[in-house]
Amino acid sequence: MTTLTRAPEAVASPPPAPDPPRRGRWVTIALFLLPAVVLFLLLVVTPLLVAAYSSLFKWNGFGGLPTDFIGLDNFTRLFTSDIFAEDLWHLLVLIALTLLVQLPFALAIAMLLNQRIRGRAVYRLVFFAPYVLSEVITGVLFSLILSPDAGMANELLSVFGWESEWLADPDTVLPSLFLVMTWKYFGFHMMIYLAGRQNIPNELVEAAQIDGAPGWKTFRYITLPLLGPTIRISVFLSVIYSIQLFDLVWILTGGGPSHSSETLAVTMMEWGFKRTQVGYASAISVAMFVLSLVFALVYQRYVMRRDLEGATTSMGGRR
Repeated sequence: MTTLTRAPEAVASPPPAPDPPRRGRWVTIALFLLPAVVLFLLLVVTPLLVAAYSSLFKWNGFGGLPTDFIGLDNFTRLFTSDIFAEDLWHLLVLIALTLLVQLPFALAIAMLLNQRIRGRAVYRLVFFAPYVLSEVITGVLFSLILSPDAGMANELLSVFGWESEWLADPDTVLPSLFLVMTWKYFGFHMMIYLAGRQNIPNELVEAAQIDGAPGWKTFRYITLPLLGPTIRISVFLSVIYSIQLFDLVWILTGGGPSHSSETLAVTMMEWGFKRTQVGYASAISVAMFVLSLVFALVYQRYVMRRDLEGATTSMGGRR
């Protein structure tokens, strides 16, 4: 005897929720963006406009708004100043040393700590720890270590019969400053490279090794090209930081001796707060902003173009 069973009735799915009105969506977006926009206008746009306005006046920063309008005289004075030319030269030297020494060193340490070695987590922590310290603490620490009189560096080197003036000698102040910068920031770039290396599929490296490629060729033709976007971001951050370098120089040397370690930010601080020539200091700040902006636009246009296009394509595909 055949028993007939009745098929269960299909459960009707609830109708899709209606899309919110277009005006309501724009109101929601505006409410979420409003705090960020207000902060951006107050903390970024407003200081830029005030600095640009002040740079057109001869002003000591006191007595209300500036009134002694001098046009572009502050910029003319700046661009014809020997100190400004020296600041640009110091900037180029620090950028060159960073690109040729600090970043390759950080990359080498990152590749080493990507290997299976005992205690690599401890090594990563130790190398990254200096970046956590503030610039003020780092400056005070190394001003004691590099003191030409009783510093630990000279105490150790005296064993080999060699001493240095470090930060007190115009010939050694920039290398000494770069040494401190490397100690402070190479751990940050090391972690960036390490994160980029760990995003590379191990199958590609293993396939190259199976094909008989030695370690150097594997790094040259597999790892390094795939680390390209990470390296380009690291270079970008390093150059922007060098343009805005202030804290370490101000604590370690104050720009001395004889302006031999002065940067644009230190010069701006010197003229704005010590000599109370706020109009001229504002012109220096505008020059720093324009320099950073031009570099950022050119770098993104010609160096990071493929990276940005790839990110845009990926986001479009996810949508």
